[in-house]
Amino acid sequence: MKARLLLLGDWLLARLVRLVFAALRALGRERASALGGFLAPRLGPLTRNHRHMMENLRLALPEMSAAEHAAIAREAWENLGRTACEYVHLGAIWDHDGGRVFSDEATKRAFARLAAEGRPVLIFAAHLANWELPAVVAHAMGQRGAILYRTPNNRFIAEDIVRLRAPIMGELIPAGVAAPIRMAQALESGLSVGMLVDQRFGRGPLVPFFGRPAASNPLLARLARRFEAPVYGMRAIRTEGHRFRLELLGPLDLPRDAAGKVDVTATTALLQRIVEGWIREHPGQWLWMHRRWRS
Repeated sequence: MKARLLLLGDWLLARLVRLVFAALRALGRERASALGGFLAPRLGPLTRNHRHMMENLRLALPEMSAAEHAAIAREAWENLGRTACEYVHLGAIWDHDGGRVFSDEATKRAFARLAAEGRPVLIFAAHLANWELPAVVAHAMGQRGAILYRTPNNRFIAEDIVRLRAPIMGELIPAGVAAPIRMAQALESGLSVGMLVDQRFGRGPLVPFFGRPAASNPLLARLARRFEAPVYGMRAIRTEGHRFRLELLGPLDLPRDAAGKVDVTATTALLQRIVEGWIREHPGQWLWMHRRWRS
């Protein structure tokens, strides 16, 4: 009986989420993004996640004042609100003539080179700006890929998200014990593989992140070691409202061990240094709510 009630609760919640998604679609991408940007800075500070955010800012950026931390926190909440409300418009945000997503010539040349080579690569990203966009843009520009993603606990919402993401992102690999095998299989089949690398991974090596040891995910480094696949970093930068600049960095020169193989821990540390640099450039666009340094 309890299981049935839980299942009913999940179904009802999924129906509510669908209604919210429908309302955001009806608003259009610009007004939906603006709505999220208006609401989140007002509601976010009322949650316990705001306390985690302020703790993280004090830990990571001790050289800044309390007023600077507060300003970053407000921008981070606005960015999160916009990102959440842009979710149903991801396919429309990216287009070739609307100018909502643009990139510099170096990034355009890099994508052209990847398309010409046709070789599978590893791409890492972080929870910056709208962090779903790198996968959408890579797919739209012809990069055949597979994306690692975290599955919602609610199976009905999870099914809806897969239906929304799959047509605009490519193959979706849910995080879990089978994920490394499926990612390896994707590379073997000629697909590029992308993942976010900036969140805590309890079983990972402790590497520096903003001057403090942080348990970090070594999976991308392990795949680079096994397959010798080139590694690129990709990020979105919110330039104003719902406009973005995309940057592609790489291929990286990865650290090697005495045997000439990719050094997993050192490579994991390298990726974290790059992500830290991205965050320092635009601190208000990162997901500071995540408890990155918890023990």
